[in-house]
Amino acid sequence: MNHLSRRDFLHSTAALAASAGLSGWTAGLLQAETESVTELSMAPFRFDVSPPLGHPCCGGWIKPVVGYDDPQEAIGFVLKGAGKPIVVCSVDWTGILNEAHVAFRTALAEAAGTTPDRVAVQSVHPHNAPFACLEAERITQEQGDLPHIVFVDFFNECLDKGREAVAAASKSMQRVTHVASGEAKVQKVAANRRILGEDGKVRAQRGSSCRDPELRALPEGLIDPYLKTIAFYAGEKKLVACHYYACHPMSYYGDGRVSADFCGLARRQREQDDPGCTHIYFNGCGGNIGAGKYNDGSKEMRPVLTQRIYDGIVASEESLKPEPIESLGWSTQEILPPTGARWDADAILKQIADKSLRPVQRNRPAYTVAWIRRQEQGIPIVLSGMHVNNTSMLHLPAECFIEYQLAAQKMAEDRFVACAAYGDGGPWYIPTAEAYPQGGYAVSVAWCDPQVEDVLTGGIRNLLS
Repeated sequence: MNHLSRRDFLHSTAALAASAGLSGWTAGLLQAETESVTELSMAPFRFDVSPPLGHPCCGGWIKPVVGYDDPQEAIGFVLKGAGKPIVVCSVDWTGILNEAHVAFRTALAEAAGTTPDRVAVQSVHPHNAPFACLEAERITQEQGDLPHIVFVDFFNECLDKGREAVAAASKSMQRVTHVASGEAKVQKVAANRRILGEDGKVRAQRGSSCRDPELRALPEGLIDPYLKTIAFYAGEKKLVACHYYACHPMSYYGDGRVSADFCGLARRQREQDDPGCTHIYFNGCGGNIGAGKYNDGSKEMRPVLTQRIYDGIVASEESLKPEPIESLGWSTQEILPPTGARWDADAILKQIADKSLRPVQRNRPAYTVAWIRRQEQGIPIVLSGMHVNNTSMLHLPAECFIEYQLAAQKMAEDRFVACAAYGDGGPWYIPTAEAYPQGGYAVSVAWCDPQVEDVLTGGIRNLLS
């Protein structure tokens, strides 16, 4: 892609929006802005989001918090000087969904003096962590006997912490002048979770951990082996480094002990030997990717996986070559994929009310109803992209399959494209259309119709156009 001037960028985007012909469920606001970059400034922020003792983990169907191995944090940056301020944030939670995601973005936007559409909030997805959906919380608590989804007071406290951290960062901005990108292969972490049989159907899932020697012996399958880094500089000083890798980030979980797990630990290790820089980790489109080929779920494997991610971060940074920032744009695309026809809210509510079922069979469906209600209300998901020179940082929703990340890179082969998934988690899994008839766990908890592939792919294409 040739470098676009501000005028060319705006004209091309307006033409795209006018000619897109998006209908019904794909219709949404497409916006793009490129402003003067002569006075860009940036400030990192962070705040603790570790849940309190007794807080539910992963939506309330695994052991709640009983202790702490290491903290969970929200880490991000505020960027000024390219139109209204931009905020990008990564949170060490399982997910932030629907109304909760809108509230999180709105809180950070208010503190930065910007609008929610210029805020990206992505989750890393460890499982000994909150899985925040306020509507699902209301649905379950109407029953009177179900564990909480999220402690609402704690969630609101985190929003207050976020407001304070972003407001403080906004008062201590540093001029940012350069950007650099790099990538390196990560060894023996990611593998595709879905194992297909001869009939083309999923016959097994090789999850975050796996002790079946037959499944572990199978090839990695389709993955993105590269960890990508995008870094921002004040002259020669590296201020912020954003790292992207697509894989479920759990070594083991379910013991009630809070942890950012191996990806968060690798990020923290890198900061210890590079203290002048704020390092931020984003989970890519890892919905169908896990570490099970290389991870047996033993506690001894957590530091091993941590080291492998850390090595990938260090190697990707070795190829960084800062260049002056000449252009910076922010693009957004609203999408609202349709709910799958098999999901009926009334029938699901009856299941939730059935006290003979296990909590997981009642709590988890509350997330389905929350999505159905959101879709009926027409509240869209906001995709966003930040484009700096020839580099694009995409912010995508939920548990996207790896195919979406690979497709995004192919759409703009002359750009450096890094994908952060696990944004608005409302849809839960987002498989490809081809994956639906193949079955498997991910498809069983995908709330959207297979048309979601066309909707999301179209949105990604618009962000990159």
